[in-house]
Amino acid sequence: MKKITFIFTSLLTVFALTACGQGVKVKLNPNVPNPYKVKAENIDKPKSGKKLLTGVEQTQKYLPLLKGKRIGMVVNPTSIIGNVTVVDSLLKRGVNIVKIFGPEHGFRGDASAGVSVDDAVDAKTGIKAISLYGKHSTPTKEDLADVDIMIFDIQDVGVRFYTYMNTLQHVMEACARDGKEVMILDRPNPNGFYIDGPVLDPKFKSGIGLQPIPIVHGLTLGEYAQMLNGEGWLKDKMKCKITVIKNANYTHDMPYILPVKPSPNLNTNQSILLYPTTCLFEGTYLNHGRGTMYPFTIVGAPYLKGKYEFSFTPKSIKGMSETPLFMNEVCYGLDLRNFDTNTFRKTKQINLSWIMELYKASPRKADFFNNKLSAEVGTIEARIGVGNFRQQIIDGVSEKEIRASWEPGLSQYKEMRKKYLLYP
Repeated sequence: MKKITFIFTSLLTVFALTACGQGVKVKLNPNVPNPYKVKAENIDKPKSGKKLLTGVEQTQKYLPLLKGKRIGMVVNPTSIIGNVTVVDSLLKRGVNIVKIFGPEHGFRGDASAGVSVDDAVDAKTGIKAISLYGKHSTPTKEDLADVDIMIFDIQDVGVRFYTYMNTLQHVMEACARDGKEVMILDRPNPNGFYIDGPVLDPKFKSGIGLQPIPIVHGLTLGEYAQMLNGEGWLKDKMKCKITVIKNANYTHDMPYILPVKPSPNLNTNQSILLYPTTCLFEGTYLNHGRGTMYPFTIVGAPYLKGKYEFSFTPKSIKGMSETPLFMNEVCYGLDLRNFDTNTFRKTKQINLSWIMELYKASPRKADFFNNKLSAEVGTIEARIGVGNFRQQIIDGVSEKEIRASWEPGLSQYKEMRKKYLLYP
């Protein structure tokens, strides 16, 4: 892992945006700081008026359980108490942290999406940092030999193809194998207010989808850990001893604005709420904002010139996207930066109309889902999770018919999910 300076961002910016509307031709400068900003007072307070507290903030509930024990920490830049990293905060409280484990993007968050991260010694604390997104994704027996309890404190965004939930599974499997306990300091799910998308077909299991859950799963990681145990999804149907420090005063329907960006390319609340939909464009020959400061909120390609007026030019941005699709080429397409994300709360559905529209508009339909054209393009099947979606889009199948094909799996998942809920 490369040495970097650890930088926390300020509060993520949210719903009403000042970006240019669709239909206006704009040249985006990827080096300009993100301008999105609106007030968000009390958005993280439930109707009772009591302030939401994440698991990590409730130190009185878990510090007594750590006394005299050697602690491993699975953390990244979202792992904070106030504006202090949980590692630094717990060290000051006398907690014996012996190892740090980092997921995709690394412990300090400096690695780009999909880039392998090496083991290192954390420059600030002198503690060994083990990468779980490099040579191995599951802690080895050697990694855990001097650890009594693994603490997992990472902010998730509630989407199947976001890899931190897979890191949780690998950690639980390693700890179950070695008889270690996992303590999950739970955090809210910003997309926890709905459940949608097809349930993953095991044929398309991959590093961005391990279990038969829909795209938007409606769980916190604490609840998902219970599901992994309860459904026998861990390797060899092992059971991991887990302790979940719950969020206080939290409900799934509660809007939640993350205090720190969860990963380099989810840098606004708008991007987080669009992500369940716009990440599908990773499986198309379209740039979805990588190489700009607006990832997952704009979509386009050079070959759509004349079809759309809105334009942007992807550039290489270290730590976000070094080699974006269509780098230094003008892309034309959709500007979703001012899309009203409250729509997702009303419909309880991801948006399929954009991918359907862009396919119809494309003069290069044979290339639309062709992942052989660039290493930056993945398969649509790994993202949507089923094998018939590609052909449905090509054949012009209606959204109603596409959604009908997701049943009965989606309804069965919703019922199964109820067994593992920790929050209303």
